[in-house]
Amino acid sequence: MDAVTKAFYDETPSANEPAERVAFGTSGHRGRSIERTFNQAHIFAITQAVVDYRREADYQGPLFLGFDTHALSRPAWECALQVLAANNVPVFIEKGHGYTATPLVSHAILQLNRHHGQGSASAGLADGLIITPSHNPPEDGGIKYNPHHGGPAETDITTWIELRANAYLLRNLTDVPTVPVKQALAHAQQYDFTAHYVAQLAEVVDIAAIQQANLTLGADPMGGTALPVWQAITAHYNLNLEVVNTAIDAEFAFMPPDHDGKTRMDCSSPAAMANLLKIKDRFDIAFGNDPDADRHGIVDANGLMNPNHFLAVCIDYLITHRPEWAATLKIGKTLVSSSTIDRLVAAHGRELYEVPVGFKWFVDGLHEGWLAFGGEESAGASLLTRTGKAWSTDKDGIVLCLLAAEIMAVTGKTPSEYFQTLTERFGVPFYKRVDTACSAEEKAAFKNLSAESVNEASLAGDAITAVLVAAPGNGAAIGGIKVTTDSGWFAARPSGTESLYKIYAESFKGEQHLDELIENAKSLLARVLK
Repeated sequence: MDAVTKAFYDETPSANEPAERVAFGTSGHRGRSIERTFNQAHIFAITQAVVDYRREADYQGPLFLGFDTHALSRPAWECALQVLAANNVPVFIEKGHGYTATPLVSHAILQLNRHHGQGSASAGLADGLIITPSHNPPEDGGIKYNPHHGGPAETDITTWIELRANAYLLRNLTDVPTVPVKQALAHAQQYDFTAHYVAQLAEVVDIAAIQQANLTLGADPMGGTALPVWQAITAHYNLNLEVVNTAIDAEFAFMPPDHDGKTRMDCSSPAAMANLLKIKDRFDIAFGNDPDADRHGIVDANGLMNPNHFLAVCIDYLITHRPEWAATLKIGKTLVSSSTIDRLVAAHGRELYEVPVGFKWFVDGLHEGWLAFGGEESAGASLLTRTGKAWSTDKDGIVLCLLAAEIMAVTGKTPSEYFQTLTERFGVPFYKRVDTACSAEEKAAFKNLSAESVNEASLAGDAITAVLVAAPGNGAAIGGIKVTTDSGWFAARPSGTESLYKIYAESFKGEQHLDELIENAKSLLARVLK
């Protein structure tokens, strides 16, 4: 990792090269130092742009600054501090200059802002920056901005920050002030994120039920920021919980290779979770988190749960075990999450809130308290407190792991056993995602698709019931297309970084029908993308 860190400081990106500019995706700006896509200059420019945005929005409260355990995260954190201190922005950092999980930053923002007004009454409001590339390989870097609502920033905000940051790069950072790291650290105020978060967990999860059941629990932080949180939870609540891996290693050398041979801390991947799966029989239930702890992986006697299946279990359980929640609260899912969720939400007489891919679409509903739960297919979710207040408006992998323990403690069923009961009611889903190579012209053609683009009457032998290019929940463009029948569906959207498009498909008729859905989808797309 020395070469990666050295390149962070030594390599200078060019704003005249499109690939080297600041570019915010669904989860902030990400890149690699050796490719000049995540370097000191990027962090200086992005942080100054965030400072400018705070001034435009009249934010006068503190900025919560966190970072994860990737090699580039601490250097980037120090760079961000240098700019924030030079601009005299009040900054809260983890006690002891430690790393900080994403949900802890989101929770801290919400806790402070609960005492302030909304909209124009923005003076005193807090926001946050989190340095993390999520579950991506050790050499990657990332930074994301969470405004006053505590969740991922909206597209209009990230576009504003991106344009401003690239303008600073074009001017070679000549108007970006900094102070030395030592001075920046002295400027920041230390804040015990972990203690505040852990002390309030009983507001969102039934900790007492978990304690009374005395379940044998295992947690694998996968070398990430969840480590001190799980240690604090174990001590604070006296749980029978073993942290199975306490290693922190910037190279993540303890990680088994993912399905493609790369090192990737993906807690929804059976290959990446192999270490925990080997010892699963030691525990009633076990779980893993990615490096910034915004994702969850649930392991019981039947192995690692499919994230779609666990989301369905959570939703069904919460609807029936949160009596304080109003029946009018909506349930959020992404368009490419399992239709088991659609079916069970309808059976409970609740309203489904279906949105495009990306957790940012759930933020307003969670923040304003009209969305009980928001979950996406890639093992990210959050929920309201037991009394219906916002807990975290960014993904919270730690709470979802504790919710799995609560479900088992209260129902006596493991999450996979619980899911089996759902399949008896709503059918067995078969789900797959495949990537298909495509040209730049084909990727661009996705933007022009409409419901009228599909003139087929059936899909894999069943009548087509809907063709969607906008999400039914909020009317936002999905960046692709979704075609549904009573027995299955497919959705397709282009990759933002690679020359391919992704097909998601689900069948309630079996594996063979699923394969037929995918083949039909490829044929249909080959026609409509011409």
